[in-house]
Amino acid sequence: MPDGKTIHCVWTYGHGGKCGPAKISGDGGRTWANQPIPSNWITAVNCPAIYLLPAPDGQLNLITFAGSGPDKNMQQAIFSGTSWSPMRSNGVGPVGMPFCTIIPVDGGKKLLGMTNRRRPGEKVEKKSCILAQSISADGGLTWGPLRTVLDTAGLKPCEPEIIRSPKGDQLLCLIRENEKKISLYMTSADEGQTWSSAQPLPEALWGDRHKAKYDKDGRLVIVFRDTGPHSPTKNSYVAWVGKYEDILQGNPGQYRLKLLHSYKTWDCGYSGLELLPDRTFVATTYIKYRPGENKNSIVCTRFSLTETDQLMADRPQQ
Repeated sequence: MPDGKTIHCVWTYGHGGKCGPAKISGDGGRTWANQPIPSNWITAVNCPAIYLLPAPDGQLNLITFAGSGPDKNMQQAIFSGTSWSPMRSNGVGPVGMPFCTIIPVDGGKKLLGMTNRRRPGEKVEKKSCILAQSISADGGLTWGPLRTVLDTAGLKPCEPEIIRSPKGDQLLCLIRENEKKISLYMTSADEGQTWSSAQPLPEALWGDRHKAKYDKDGRLVIVFRDTGPHSPTKNSYVAWVGKYEDILQGNPGQYRLKLLHSYKTWDCGYSGLELLPDRTFVATTYIKYRPGENKNSIVCTRFSLTETDQLMADRPQQ
């Protein structure tokens, strides 16, 4: 939030289940308190995503989006400053996922939200997956119809994350891929009106549900579920550190971090990532972080690149 220390967190009961739990931290993720939510949140399911969205008039709207509700369309709830509204349909759909990424475009006049969905009217491919986007002109309160932007035969693109280039003139979309498990990217030079063909990401970024933030020194930090077939941290919750140009040039980046070990193979990630004023990154995810009968937990971890740079410098030379 604008105060540099308040963080909101939402999740579901079970994998892809009903929405409901919410917590708030007033100290940058060190401690958390329960946050009351309306009872109808349980009518919305799957992967709630929370965004602080700027409107053209300068107002900021804190909105939680959920995968689908009784009408099979995306649901959303708005924070008033003290409490959450009930979930309601925003008419975007039918979808199973909320917006995986939302970014201001056209100088802040609009918001571009992107998600994955089944191909409308699918009759050929079982459980197809394509990417589609929607535009809002009022800070995320209302949304236009979905428009397909990536539909590739033989591939199942999923869970996009859009990053703006350091110069501001390009959008880069990181993409999970569910068929061949080769993560992809595409770019746009016209604020998302058109997109390039999808290309493979550097293998160091193969994974699911990427979330990205720039550090104040210009480097990118991207957290995700590691799915790389040759990765020593496969199935863990990891962070990639590098430059924007590394991705376009096919470079592995500066280094990677294993943030949390999963004791439930691949079942982790789908996280939030925030940068505090003191350059501390706060990464919050679901994960089974300990062995035994306990199921998944919601876990928050904090780190800075000053800290991790020193750890890398202190490592024995290979």
